[in-house]
Amino acid sequence: MYNSNGVGLAAPQINKDIRLFTIDSEQIFANQEEDEKEDYPDAPGYKGVFINAKIVELKGKEWSYNEGCLSIPKIREDIYRNAEVTLEYLDENFTQYIKTFNGITARIILHEYDHIEGKLFIDYIKPLKKKLLKRKLDDISKGKVNVDYRMIFNK
Repeated sequence: MYNSNGVGLAAPQINKDIRLFTIDSEQIFANQEEDEKEDYPDAPGYKGVFINAKIVELKGKEWSYNEGCLSIPKIREDIYRNAEVTLEYLDENFTQYIKTFNGITARIILHEYDHIEGKLFIDYIKPLKKKLLKRKLDDISKGKVNVDYRMIFNK
């Protein structure tokens, strides 16, 4: 995740059929000036592990952000997601939490949560845009992509 400038990683992305993901939104804020951080309600971010996460509530206005994914390299699209998510989950010590996250942290959580639900960020884009990306997506699924990390392809 870190070697590829990722901010989250879910178990299904590394071929593990379990409901686990990790995020680190702290690194987004690490290199920002203090006055830039004021624009984000979740600064300084959050770093953690989520096991058997379940969405309790989605709130806030949906907002657009240009997302990418380690599973679909070199493709980025504007995706709308809720501004706030409340999750019930276990951490890496199996301590149970019900916690609310917002801003970029909520977005990363929702992106990774989608992975454990079998969804990808491209599932949210409009059919016409998806059709325009078809060749790139087909190439990625065939392993015709150059990345600095190992990818597993189902043939």
